[in-house]
Amino acid sequence: MNMNESTMSLSVDMPEEMTQTPDRRKSAVQLKEHIIEIISDSGEGAQKCGQSLGAIAAQMGNGIWTTEIIPAEIRPPARSVAGASGNRIRIGSGYITNGGDETDFVVAFNEQVLLGRVQAKELKPGCTILLESLWRTHSDPKIAASYIGTYERVVAAGYRVYEIPMEQECRKIVADAKRGKNMFVLGMLCQIYSLELKLAVNQILLAFGKKNQAVVDANISLLEAGYQWAQANLDFCYSIPAVRATEPQIVVNGNTAIALGVLASGMEICAMYPITPATSASHYLSEVFENVGGLVHQAEDEIAACAFAIGASYASKCTVTITSGPGYSLKQEAIGLAVMGEIPLVVVNVQRGGPSTGQPTKMEQGDLMTAIFGSHGDAPKVVMAPGTIEECFYSIITARKIAETFNMVVVVLSDAGLATSQQPFARPNFNPSWMAPPVDQSPIPAGARPYDWDDTTGLARRFIPGQPGGMHTLTGLAHDRD
Repeated sequence: MNMNESTMSLSVDMPEEMTQTPDRRKSAVQLKEHIIEIISDSGEGAQKCGQSLGAIAAQMGNGIWTTEIIPAEIRPPARSVAGASGNRIRIGSGYITNGGDETDFVVAFNEQVLLGRVQAKELKPGCTILLESLWRTHSDPKIAASYIGTYERVVAAGYRVYEIPMEQECRKIVADAKRGKNMFVLGMLCQIYSLELKLAVNQILLAFGKKNQAVVDANISLLEAGYQWAQANLDFCYSIPAVRATEPQIVVNGNTAIALGVLASGMEICAMYPITPATSASHYLSEVFENVGGLVHQAEDEIAACAFAIGASYASKCTVTITSGPGYSLKQEAIGLAVMGEIPLVVVNVQRGGPSTGQPTKMEQGDLMTAIFGSHGDAPKVVMAPGTIEECFYSIITARKIAETFNMVVVVLSDAGLATSQQPFARPNFNPSWMAPPVDQSPIPAGARPYDWDDTTGLARRFIPGQPGGMHTLTGLAHDRD
């Protein structure tokens, strides 16, 4: 089961007062929707916190859309303005299709990442900010002065700032607060947004289920501590009306949906080379693919990945190769070979900011023209562009069918926004017709030609290497029906 699925069979016994929204002296303000950001330095767990919050809200019946906040550097310096890492979560009473414009509520683990979001004009004027207060009394006077200066600047700008002793509270439970602060924050947010704590506990059981029991228990304790602290110390809370789904749902991001689509399509091989923001699709496949007889091949470069995929497809196994814009550019010559050789191939391009290396962590939908016309000469391809996370799943099934039916290349254009965002959708009911049919290894009839096609349907039988009577020459040169 995926850790972000919204339908869960796990449960935990908890005191009754912790399984429901308690009576409070503060009444919940009802909202139609809210946009929340959780931001920290890289490695502090803000992204996991945001993803978990989104999954919990989806289980409550809210519409959600989560968007990862990713710094341009893989490991930027701690406490840097450009180093904000985290998640934006848009929670609504209805169906949500994007991350929204300006943030209503922010939890910041230090003032520098907060300053980065302010300078980027991502925050709504007057929004509420929960700010880690650790830095006000830091032993380094420069850090303390930076915190105080930023705090005063943000308050003067009209933002509603609450200083929260996150580190201090977490150290009552764990020695290293950096490895638990995110779950304390998750607990606070569950209380603030009137989300059921039991669902949050179940989410922790899913997220940390492979860890030892001590780790699971510590994270649950941190969650409960954050919930109780917010209940006792904050003078506000919200409620976003929700309607529980009547059918099972899953909550996944676009890359996971693509990987699940590969599984559901019956494709058995994925050839890839790591590239932001596409890599997590291949990572997910690498965790589960072998369980169903699949293979993820990490090649030495993008060209080799595409060539490997074409070779596997030529040998009868329609293959997918997953990349982003710069990788797609490198694959162009090999894609042209697949077109000319009439070899089925699925290419996933998770688009990002360009040109060249461009902006790897930013979203752009700039590869449509190169996907359609990028190769030299006339190289016809089918190009598909899913518009939702659910479509990311089903588009791969359709792409495999088209590729094998017409012996051609199909390109699926996703993007960084879909790749890293989460959204609930109805759990797919598996249909055997999605799967690739068994390979036809029966003898080729006498007189059949390798590139012939039916004059009525336009369809052609694939000749598989080793088929009796199927020997033929395949090159990148132009060919006729023979």
